[in-house]
Amino acid sequence: MHLDRILSGVSPLADRPPVEHWNPRFSGDMDLVIQHDGCWVHEGTPMVRHELVQLFARILRREDDGDYYLVTPVEKWRIQVEDCAFIVVSAEFKGDAGEPDLDEPDLDEKSSAGQQRPVGTWWLTTNVGERIALGREHHLILSRTPSGDSVPEVNLRLGLAARLGRNVFYQLVEQGQQQGDSFGIHSAGIWQPLGYLDDIAPGEEDGSEGNA
Repeated sequence: MHLDRILSGVSPLADRPPVEHWNPRFSGDMDLVIQHDGCWVHEGTPMVRHELVQLFARILRREDDGDYYLVTPVEKWRIQVEDCAFIVVSAEFKGDAGEPDLDEPDLDEKSSAGQQRPVGTWWLTTNVGERIALGREHHLILSRTPSGDSVPEVNLRLGLAARLGRNVFYQLVEQGQQQGDSFGIHSAGIWQPLGYLDDIAPGEEDGSEGNA
């Protein structure tokens, strides 16, 4: 099985192997699909071991042709991805020095009284455990899901991206503000769009468990 052979070569590698520097010849297409809800399915069977998914996520990259590949120093297998490769499953705000975090009990009361929210950075965590600071390097953009909805995604390494999960999306909407005809948040001093005002409708669901 391809996965077993790849796994034997990946396990000894560092947490962040230099996938961008590997250029093996194309090995073929693998029957592996990353579904829109973040589930990895190999030959029709979901991969239920989270540690295994995390391991393969380390050697995934998206190339200029728009396709996704699992890459090792000696193999390169193309796989299918229905939407973004990953999903943002949690978000945490950290205030800059002297500023409160969003978990302080009186912050929402202060904000409702018209005071400006604290300056700081939102930290996002994906379903494979990658944690990134939302800012200039990793920022939100609006893109279409397979169902046609406009939902934010955040760019990651190696051409990959993570779609905001529904819970995270509405968490950020609750902390958002209007700027022109768009709605969003500031993180690390950078405007991060969540959508256009006509599209922001908290409580509305599209039937998907994984995405907003």
